[in-house]
Amino acid sequence: MAQTASFREAASVAIDSLRGSKLRSFLTLLGIILATATLIAVMSVISGMDHYIAENVSSMGSDGFRIVRMAFIGNFNPKKFLEMQKKNPELKPDEFDFLKSKSTLVREFGMRSGRNVGVARGSQSLTGVQLNGVTANWAALINTQIATGRYLTEIEVSRHSPVAVIGSEIKDNLFGNSDPMGKAIRVDGVQYTVIGVAKAKGSVFGQSQDMFIDVPVGAYFQTYGSRVGIQYAATATSQQVLEQAQDEMRMLLRAYRHLRPNQDDTFAVISSDSLVTAWNNLTGAIAATAIAVVSVFTVAGGVVIMNIMLAAVSERTREIGIRKSVGARRSDILNQFLVEASMLAGIGGLIGVCLAWLVAVLVRTATPVPMAVPISSVLIGVGLSSIVGLFFGIYPAQRASKLDPIEALRAEA
Repeated sequence: MAQTASFREAASVAIDSLRGSKLRSFLTLLGIILATATLIAVMSVISGMDHYIAENVSSMGSDGFRIVRMAFIGNFNPKKFLEMQKKNPELKPDEFDFLKSKSTLVREFGMRSGRNVGVARGSQSLTGVQLNGVTANWAALINTQIATGRYLTEIEVSRHSPVAVIGSEIKDNLFGNSDPMGKAIRVDGVQYTVIGVAKAKGSVFGQSQDMFIDVPVGAYFQTYGSRVGIQYAATATSQQVLEQAQDEMRMLLRAYRHLRPNQDDTFAVISSDSLVTAWNNLTGAIAATAIAVVSVFTVAGGVVIMNIMLAAVSERTREIGIRKSVGARRSDILNQFLVEASMLAGIGGLIGVCLAWLVAVLVRTATPVPMAVPISSVLIGVGLSSIVGLFFGIYPAQRASKLDPIEALRAEA
Protein backbone atom coordinates (compact mmCIF):
# COMPACT_ATOMS: atom_id res chain seq x y z
CA MET A 1 0.00 0.00 0.00
CA ALA A 2 2.83 2.35 0.86
CA GLN A 3 4.50 1.67 -2.47
CA THR A 4 1.21 2.33 -4.31
CA ALA A 5 0.73 5.61 -2.50
CA SER A 6 4.33 6.57 -3.24
CA PHE A 7 3.83 5.82 -6.93
CA ARG A 8 0.60 7.81 -7.04
CA GLU A 9 2.31 10.76 -5.41
CA ALA A 10 5.22 10.54 -7.85
CA ALA A 11 2.81 10.31 -10.80
CA SER A 12 0.83 13.29 -9.54
CA VAL A 13 3.97 15.41 -9.15
CA ALA A 14 5.17 14.28 -12.59
CA ILE A 15 1.89 15.23 -14.25
CA ASP A 16 1.91 18.66 -12.59
CA SER A 17 5.48 19.15 -13.83
CA LEU A 18 4.53 18.21 -17.38
CA ARG A 19 1.51 20.51 -17.34
CA GLY A 20 3.66 23.37 -16.12
CA SER A 21 5.89 23.29 -19.22
CA LYS A 22 3.69 22.04 -22.10
CA LEU A 23 5.80 23.40 -24.96
CA ARG A 24 9.04 22.01 -23.58
CA SER A 25 7.37 18.67 -22.91
CA PHE A 26 6.01 18.49 -26.46
CA LEU A 27 9.35 19.35 -28.03
CA THR A 28 10.92 16.70 -25.82
CA LEU A 29 8.45 14.12 -27.16
CA LEU A 30 9.15 14.66 -30.86
CA GLY A 31 11.84 12.01 -31.13
CA ILE A 32 9.73 9.44 -29.28
CA ILE A 33 6.64 10.32 -31.35
CA LEU A 34 8.53 9.86 -34.62
CA ALA A 35 10.12 6.61 -33.45
CA THR A 36 6.80 5.10 -32.35
CA ALA A 37 4.90 6.31 -35.41
CA THR A 38 7.58 4.94 -37.75
CA LEU A 39 7.65 1.58 -35.98
CA ILE A 40 3.87 1.15 -36.05
CA ALA A 41 3.54 2.39 -39.66
CA VAL A 42 6.10 -0.13 -40.89
CA MET A 43 4.50 -2.95 -38.89
CA SER A 44 1.11 -1.92 -40.29
CA VAL A 45 2.33 -2.14 -43.88
CA ILE A 46 3.92 -5.53 -43.24
CA SER A 47 0.78 -6.78 -41.48
CA GLY A 48 -1.45 -5.61 -44.35
CA MET A 49 0.82 -7.20 -46.93
CA ASP A 50 0.98 -10.43 -44.94
CA HIS A 51 -2.81 -10.56 -45.14
CA TYR A 52 -2.64 -9.90 -48.88
CA ILE A 53 -0.09 -12.68 -49.39
CA ALA A 54 -2.17 -15.10 -47.34
CA GLU A 55 -5.46 -14.27 -49.05
CA ASN A 56 -4.38 -13.72 -52.63
CA VAL A 57 -0.88 -14.81 -53.64
CA SER A 58 -1.23 -18.06 -51.74
CA SER A 59 -4.62 -18.76 -53.36
CA MET A 60 -2.83 -21.42 -55.40
CA GLY A 61 -2.72 -23.40 -52.16
CA SER A 62 0.03 -25.02 -50.15
CA ASP A 63 0.20 -27.87 -52.68
CA GLY A 64 -0.02 -25.77 -55.86
CA PHE A 65 2.50 -24.27 -58.26
CA ARG A 66 2.62 -22.55 -61.64
CA ILE A 67 4.80 -22.71 -64.71
CA VAL A 68 5.30 -19.40 -66.49
CA ARG A 69 7.55 -18.02 -69.17
CA MET A 70 9.56 -15.98 -66.66
CA ALA A 71 9.20 -14.72 -63.11
CA PHE A 72 11.16 -12.50 -60.76
CA ILE A 73 10.98 -13.47 -57.11
CA GLY A 74 13.15 -11.12 -55.10
CA ASN A 75 15.26 -8.34 -56.60
CA PHE A 76 14.41 -7.24 -60.12
CA ASN A 77 17.41 -7.31 -62.40
CA PRO A 78 16.87 -5.38 -65.69
CA LYS A 79 19.80 -7.12 -67.40
CA LYS A 80 18.53 -10.57 -66.46
CA PHE A 81 15.03 -9.57 -67.56
CA LEU A 82 16.28 -8.67 -71.05
CA GLU A 83 18.22 -11.94 -71.24
CA MET A 84 15.12 -13.93 -70.30
CA GLN A 85 13.04 -12.01 -72.83
CA LYS A 86 15.40 -13.21 -75.54
CA LYS A 87 15.99 -16.81 -74.51
CA ASN A 88 12.70 -17.86 -72.87
CA PRO A 89 10.16 -18.91 -75.52
CA GLU A 90 6.43 -18.68 -74.87
CA LEU A 91 4.74 -21.71 -73.38
CA LYS A 92 2.68 -23.66 -75.92
CA PRO A 93 -0.45 -25.85 -75.93
CA ASP A 94 1.50 -28.86 -77.21
CA GLU A 95 3.88 -28.57 -74.24
CA PHE A 96 0.85 -28.53 -71.96
CA ASP A 97 -0.49 -31.71 -73.56
CA PHE A 98 2.92 -33.39 -73.19
CA LEU A 99 3.27 -32.47 -69.52
CA LYS A 100 -0.29 -33.51 -68.76
CA SER A 101 0.22 -36.93 -70.33
CA LYS A 102 3.61 -37.61 -68.69
CA SER A 103 3.32 -36.20 -65.17
CA THR A 104 2.69 -38.63 -62.31
CA LEU A 105 2.79 -36.43 -59.21
CA VAL A 106 0.13 -33.91 -60.24
CA ARG A 107 -3.53 -34.16 -59.28
CA GLU A 108 -4.80 -31.20 -61.36
CA PHE A 109 -3.12 -29.51 -64.30
CA GLY A 110 -4.61 -26.53 -66.12
CA MET A 111 -3.77 -23.88 -68.70
CA ARG A 112 -4.61 -20.22 -69.06
CA SER A 113 -4.00 -17.46 -71.58
CA GLY A 114 -5.33 -13.94 -71.29
CA ARG A 115 -5.44 -10.33 -72.34
CA ASN A 116 -7.36 -7.09 -71.67
CA VAL A 117 -10.47 -6.65 -73.79
CA GLY A 118 -13.58 -4.56 -74.25
CA VAL A 119 -16.95 -6.06 -73.26
CA ALA A 120 -20.42 -4.89 -74.25
CA ARG A 121 -24.07 -5.71 -73.72
CA GLY A 122 -26.54 -3.64 -75.65
CA SER A 123 -25.56 0.00 -75.26
CA GLN A 124 -23.46 -0.65 -72.14
CA SER A 125 -19.75 -1.36 -72.42
CA LEU A 126 -16.64 -1.84 -70.30
CA THR A 127 -12.94 -1.58 -71.12
CA GLY A 128 -9.88 -2.99 -69.41
CA VAL A 129 -11.57 -6.31 -68.66
CA GLN A 130 -9.34 -9.35 -68.14
CA LEU A 131 -10.33 -12.12 -70.54
CA ASN A 132 -9.03 -15.57 -69.64
CA GLY A 133 -9.04 -18.58 -71.91
CA VAL A 134 -8.92 -21.48 -69.46
CA THR A 135 -9.30 -25.18 -68.98
CA ALA A 136 -12.32 -26.50 -67.07
CA ASN A 137 -10.37 -27.01 -63.84
CA TRP A 138 -8.99 -23.46 -63.64
CA ALA A 139 -11.49 -22.35 -60.99
CA ALA A 140 -10.35 -25.16 -58.69
CA LEU A 141 -6.70 -24.36 -59.36
CA ILE A 142 -6.99 -20.70 -58.33
CA ASN A 143 -9.79 -21.12 -55.77
CA THR A 144 -12.49 -19.20 -57.66
CA GLN A 145 -15.92 -19.66 -56.07
CA ILE A 146 -19.17 -19.53 -58.06
CA ALA A 147 -22.01 -17.37 -56.73
CA THR A 148 -24.62 -18.06 -59.44
CA GLY A 149 -24.77 -20.67 -62.16
CA ARG A 150 -21.78 -22.93 -62.76
CA TYR A 151 -18.25 -23.06 -64.14
CA LEU A 152 -17.02 -24.34 -67.49
CA THR A 153 -17.23 -28.08 -68.23
CA GLU A 154 -14.75 -30.34 -70.02
CA ILE A 155 -17.23 -30.81 -72.87
CA GLU A 156 -17.56 -27.03 -73.37
CA VAL A 157 -13.79 -26.66 -73.37
CA SER A 158 -13.26 -29.52 -75.84
CA ARG A 159 -15.97 -28.17 -78.17
CA HIS A 160 -14.74 -24.56 -77.92
CA SER A 161 -18.24 -23.53 -76.84
CA PRO A 162 -18.97 -19.76 -76.79
CA VAL A 163 -19.86 -19.65 -73.07
CA ALA A 164 -18.46 -17.48 -70.28
CA VAL A 165 -18.16 -17.16 -66.52
CA ILE A 166 -18.03 -13.51 -65.46
CA GLY A 167 -16.72 -11.67 -62.40
CA SER A 168 -19.13 -9.96 -60.04
CA GLU A 169 -18.13 -6.48 -61.21
CA ILE A 170 -18.95 -7.41 -64.83
CA LYS A 171 -22.35 -8.58 -63.67
CA ASP A 172 -23.01 -5.39 -61.65
CA ASN A 173 -22.00 -3.06 -64.50
CA LEU A 174 -23.67 -4.82 -67.42
CA PHE A 175 -26.68 -6.51 -65.81
CA GLY A 176 -27.39 -4.59 -62.62
CA ASN A 177 -30.04 -6.42 -60.59
CA SER A 178 -31.19 -8.61 -63.49
CA ASP A 179 -30.23 -12.27 -63.84
CA PRO A 180 -27.36 -12.68 -66.34
CA MET A 181 -27.79 -16.45 -66.77
CA GLY A 182 -28.27 -17.42 -70.41
CA LYS A 183 -27.83 -13.87 -71.66
CA ALA A 184 -25.25 -12.79 -74.22
CA ILE A 185 -22.26 -10.47 -73.97
CA ARG A 186 -19.88 -9.37 -76.71
CA VAL A 187 -16.14 -9.65 -76.12
CA ASP A 188 -14.24 -7.73 -78.79
CA GLY A 189 -17.25 -8.36 -81.03
CA VAL A 190 -17.45 -12.12 -80.32
CA GLN A 191 -20.65 -13.25 -78.61
CA TYR A 192 -20.60 -15.45 -75.49
CA THR A 193 -23.44 -16.78 -73.36
CA VAL A 194 -23.13 -16.25 -69.60
CA ILE A 195 -23.37 -19.49 -67.62
CA GLY A 196 -21.96 -18.40 -64.26
CA VAL A 197 -21.03 -15.49 -61.99
CA ALA A 198 -18.06 -15.74 -59.61
CA LYS A 199 -18.17 -14.63 -56.00
CA ALA A 200 -16.65 -11.22 -55.34
CA LYS A 201 -12.96 -11.19 -54.40
CA GLY A 202 -12.49 -7.46 -53.86
CA SER A 203 -9.47 -5.45 -54.97
CA VAL A 204 -5.75 -5.61 -54.32
CA PHE A 205 -3.56 -2.48 -54.61
CA GLY A 206 -6.54 -0.72 -56.21
CA GLN A 207 -6.85 -3.39 -58.91
CA SER A 208 -10.23 -5.13 -59.01
CA GLN A 209 -10.14 -8.93 -58.99
CA ASP A 210 -13.74 -9.11 -60.20
CA MET A 211 -13.32 -7.55 -63.66
CA PHE A 212 -12.69 -10.81 -65.52
CA ILE A 213 -14.31 -13.23 -67.94
CA ASP A 214 -13.34 -16.90 -68.19
CA VAL A 215 -14.03 -18.66 -71.50
CA PRO A 216 -12.95 -22.07 -72.89
CA VAL A 217 -9.29 -21.94 -73.83
CA GLY A 218 -9.96 -23.35 -77.31
CA ALA A 219 -12.51 -20.63 -78.04
CA TYR A 220 -9.98 -18.06 -76.88
CA PHE A 221 -7.29 -19.50 -79.18
CA GLN A 222 -9.69 -19.39 -82.15
CA THR A 223 -10.00 -15.63 -81.74
CA TYR A 224 -6.59 -14.53 -80.47
CA GLY A 225 -4.22 -17.40 -81.28
CA SER A 226 -1.96 -19.33 -78.91
CA ARG A 227 1.37 -17.62 -79.38
CA VAL A 228 1.61 -15.47 -76.26
CA GLY A 229 0.51 -15.27 -72.65
CA ILE A 230 0.11 -18.94 -71.79
CA GLN A 231 0.82 -20.22 -68.29
CA TYR A 232 0.16 -23.54 -66.54
CA ALA A 233 -1.14 -24.21 -63.04
CA ALA A 234 -0.79 -27.50 -61.18
CA THR A 235 -1.72 -29.10 -57.90
CA ALA A 236 0.52 -31.81 -56.49
CA THR A 237 -1.02 -35.06 -55.31
CA SER A 238 -0.13 -33.94 -51.78
CA GLN A 239 1.73 -31.14 -50.06
CA GLN A 240 4.45 -33.60 -49.07
CA VAL A 241 5.42 -34.25 -52.72
CA LEU A 242 5.16 -30.61 -53.86
CA GLU A 243 8.90 -30.24 -54.45
CA GLN A 244 9.11 -33.58 -56.25
CA ALA A 245 6.13 -32.59 -58.45
CA GLN A 246 7.84 -29.32 -59.38
CA ASP A 247 11.08 -31.13 -60.14
CA GLU A 248 9.22 -33.66 -62.29
CA MET A 249 7.54 -30.90 -64.32
CA ARG A 250 10.84 -29.07 -64.67
CA MET A 251 12.58 -32.21 -65.90
CA LEU A 252 9.79 -33.04 -68.38
CA LEU A 253 9.69 -29.54 -69.87
CA ARG A 254 13.47 -29.37 -70.12
CA ALA A 255 13.42 -32.72 -71.93
CA TYR A 256 10.68 -31.54 -74.30
CA ARG A 257 12.72 -28.42 -75.11
CA HIS A 258 15.93 -30.47 -75.51
CA LEU A 259 17.85 -28.41 -72.94
CA ARG A 260 21.33 -29.70 -72.10
CA PRO A 261 22.35 -30.23 -68.44
CA ASN A 262 24.57 -27.13 -68.46
CA GLN A 263 21.79 -24.90 -69.82
CA ASP A 264 19.55 -22.83 -67.58
CA ASP A 265 15.78 -23.30 -67.52
CA THR A 266 13.95 -21.33 -70.22
CA PHE A 267 10.85 -21.08 -68.04
CA ALA A 268 10.04 -20.54 -64.37
CA VAL A 269 8.32 -22.70 -61.76
CA ILE A 270 6.82 -20.80 -58.84
CA SER A 271 4.87 -21.95 -55.79
CA SER A 272 3.14 -20.31 -52.86
CA ASP A 273 6.10 -21.29 -50.68
CA SER A 274 8.56 -19.49 -52.94
CA LEU A 275 6.38 -16.37 -53.03
CA VAL A 276 5.95 -16.35 -49.25
CA THR A 277 9.70 -16.90 -48.80
CA ALA A 278 10.46 -13.99 -51.14
CA TRP A 279 7.99 -11.81 -49.24
CA ASN A 280 9.54 -12.79 -45.90
CA ASN A 281 12.98 -11.85 -47.22
CA LEU A 282 11.62 -8.50 -48.38
CA THR A 283 9.89 -7.79 -45.06
CA GLY A 284 13.10 -8.72 -43.29
CA ALA A 285 14.94 -6.04 -45.23
CA ILE A 286 12.14 -3.53 -44.56
CA ALA A 287 12.17 -4.37 -40.86
CA ALA A 288 15.96 -4.00 -40.67
CA THR A 289 15.75 -0.55 -42.25
CA ALA A 290 12.88 0.41 -39.94
CA ILE A 291 14.85 -0.72 -36.89
CA ALA A 292 17.76 1.50 -37.93
CA VAL A 293 15.48 4.52 -38.39
CA VAL A 294 13.57 3.85 -35.17
CA SER A 295 16.86 3.41 -33.27
CA VAL A 296 18.07 6.83 -34.41
CA PHE A 297 14.81 8.51 -33.41
CA THR A 298 14.70 6.60 -30.12
CA VAL A 299 18.25 7.48 -29.09
CA ALA A 300 17.72 11.11 -30.10
CA GLY A 301 14.47 11.23 -28.13
CA GLY A 302 16.09 9.54 -25.14
CA VAL A 303 19.02 11.98 -25.10
CA VAL A 304 16.60 14.91 -25.26
CA ILE A 305 14.60 13.44 -22.39
CA MET A 306 17.77 13.06 -20.32
CA ASN A 307 18.83 16.64 -21.03
CA ILE A 308 15.38 17.98 -20.20
CA MET A 309 15.30 15.99 -16.97
CA LEU A 310 18.76 17.28 -16.03
CA ALA A 311 17.51 20.81 -16.64
CA ALA A 312 14.47 20.03 -14.50
CA VAL A 313 16.73 18.85 -11.68
CA SER A 314 18.65 22.13 -11.83
CA GLU A 315 15.46 24.18 -11.88
CA ARG A 316 13.89 22.27 -9.01
CA THR A 317 16.95 22.00 -6.77
CA ARG A 318 15.32 24.06 -4.04
CA GLU A 319 12.10 22.01 -4.30
CA ILE A 320 14.14 18.82 -3.86
CA GLY A 321 15.89 20.31 -0.84
CA ILE A 322 12.57 21.26 0.76
CA ARG A 323 11.09 17.80 0.16
CA LYS A 324 14.15 16.13 1.68
CA SER A 325 14.16 18.46 4.65
CA VAL A 326 10.57 17.50 5.52
CA GLY A 327 11.29 13.78 5.37
CA ALA A 328 11.29 12.70 1.71
CA ARG A 329 13.59 9.75 1.24
CA ARG A 330 16.14 9.31 -1.52
CA SER A 331 13.94 6.62 -3.08
CA ASP A 332 10.99 9.05 -3.18
CA ILE A 333 12.98 11.60 -5.19
CA LEU A 334 14.37 8.86 -7.42
CA ASN A 335 10.88 7.44 -8.10
CA GLN A 336 9.46 10.88 -8.84
CA PHE A 337 11.95 11.64 -11.59
CA LEU A 338 11.87 8.10 -13.01
CA VAL A 339 8.06 8.18 -13.20
CA GLU A 340 8.20 11.63 -14.76
CA ALA A 341 10.64 10.48 -17.46
CA SER A 342 8.65 7.31 -18.11
CA MET A 343 5.37 9.16 -18.35
CA LEU A 344 6.92 11.74 -20.63
CA ALA A 345 8.11 9.04 -23.02
CA GLY A 346 4.90 7.01 -22.62
CA ILE A 347 2.77 10.00 -23.60
CA GLY A 348 5.03 10.46 -26.61
CA GLY A 349 4.43 6.81 -27.48
CA LEU A 350 0.64 7.25 -27.26
CA ILE A 351 0.78 10.30 -29.50
CA GLY A 352 2.93 8.29 -31.93
CA VAL A 353 0.31 5.51 -31.90
CA CYS A 354 -2.46 7.98 -32.73
CA LEU A 355 -0.36 9.52 -35.49
CA ALA A 356 0.47 6.12 -36.99
CA TRP A 357 -3.19 5.05 -36.86
CA LEU A 358 -4.23 8.25 -38.63
CA VAL A 359 -1.58 7.71 -41.31
CA ALA A 360 -2.71 4.10 -41.75
CA VAL A 361 -6.34 5.18 -42.24
CA LEU A 362 -5.39 7.91 -44.73
CA VAL A 363 -3.07 5.62 -46.72
CA ARG A 364 -5.60 2.77 -46.78
CA THR A 365 -8.34 5.17 -47.93
CA ALA A 366 -6.40 7.21 -50.47
CA THR A 367 -4.04 4.59 -51.91
CA PRO A 368 -4.16 0.89 -52.83
CA VAL A 369 -1.55 0.03 -50.19
CA PRO A 370 -3.07 -2.34 -47.60
CA MET A 371 -2.38 -1.30 -44.01
CA ALA A 372 -3.61 -2.96 -40.83
CA VAL A 373 -2.48 -1.73 -37.42
CA PRO A 374 -1.79 -4.82 -35.28
CA ILE A 375 -2.39 -4.59 -31.53
CA SER A 376 1.09 -5.99 -30.94
CA SER A 377 2.65 -2.95 -32.66
CA VAL A 378 0.71 -0.60 -30.36
CA LEU A 379 1.85 -2.48 -27.27
CA ILE A 380 5.44 -2.61 -28.50
CA GLY A 381 5.43 1.09 -29.41
CA VAL A 382 4.09 2.31 -26.08
CA GLY A 383 6.14 -0.18 -24.08
CA LEU A 384 9.35 0.67 -25.91
CA SER A 385 8.87 4.40 -25.47
CA SER A 386 8.24 3.99 -21.74
CA ILE A 387 11.36 1.83 -21.36
CA VAL A 388 13.40 4.44 -23.23
CA GLY A 389 12.13 7.15 -20.89
CA LEU A 390 12.93 5.01 -17.88
CA PHE A 391 16.43 4.19 -19.13
CA PHE A 392 17.41 7.74 -20.04
CA GLY A 393 15.78 9.07 -16.87
CA ILE A 394 17.97 7.01 -14.54
CA TYR A 395 20.95 9.38 -14.51
CA PRO A 396 18.93 12.58 -13.87
CA ALA A 397 16.86 10.75 -11.22
CA GLN A 398 19.98 9.51 -9.43
CA ARG A 399 21.50 12.96 -9.56
CA ALA A 400 18.37 14.46 -8.04
CA SER A 401 18.15 11.80 -5.32
CA LYS A 402 21.78 12.32 -4.26
CA LEU A 403 21.43 16.08 -3.70
CA ASP A 404 22.29 17.18 -0.19
CA PRO A 405 19.20 18.94 1.26
CA ILE A 406 21.23 21.75 2.89
CA GLU A 407 23.23 22.39 -0.28
CA ALA A 408 20.02 22.23 -2.33
CA LEU A 409 18.31 24.83 -0.12
CA ARG A 410 21.39 27.07 -0.23
CA ALA A 411 21.58 26.91 -4.04
CA GLU A 412 18.52 29.11 -4.51
CA ALA A 413 18.53 30.88 -1.20
